Amino acid sequence: MRLTTFVGLLLATCLAAPAAMAQSAPLKSPADFAGIADEAARSRALFEEAGKVIQSPRCQNCHPVGARPTQGDDMHPHLPLVVRGADDQGAIAMRCITCHQTANFQPAGVPGAPKWHVAPVAMAWQGKSLGAICEQIKDPARNGKRSLAQIHDHMAHDELVGWGWHPGGTRIAAPGTQVQFGELIDAWIKTGAACPTP
Repeated sequence: MRLTTFVGLLLATCLAAPAAMAQSAPLKSPADFAGIADEAARSRALFEEAGKVIQSPRCQNCHPVGARPTQGDDMHPHLPLVVRGADDQGAIAMRCITCHQTANFQPAGVPGAPKWHVAPVAMAWQGKSLGAICEQIKDPARNGKRSLAQIHDHMAHDELVGWGWHPGGTRIAAPGTQVQFGELIDAWIKTGAACPTP
């Protein structure tokens, strides 16, 4: 495919979407779970609430099982065809940052955030239960050797994660806010980081 044809197809696809962003669902706060006396049960309930974010298209699209990421609220295969590459930042001739800059490009509807890339295969979430995802998140062998404190920092403060609440275009934002999500993850950790049944 010629570059001009590719660019034209990309822009036509992106410009077809209206600029208004759809509204996301709310999240409960950790205080809403204070009535659960059993700490492990409360911990699981907190993670299930955080799971509304983790299982949203905004997170799932960037945690693909295969070589190809997905996109959109319907999680269709990424167009144009791209692959994760050896370093999760795209193939040599088609790096993620070729199209995805450090911020959303609203005129064309192309999403962007600093360090745009897909999650490593070890952190693939698509098609997995929330319990299985929870175990992955806690496992240093699969989570990049991160401690639970580092996991919290990543989820609560990382700019690429934060893009999920500011996706631009007509994409539905992740539920709640990144601050609320971070509070749920923090409370989940403080109550023992129990996982739902896989």
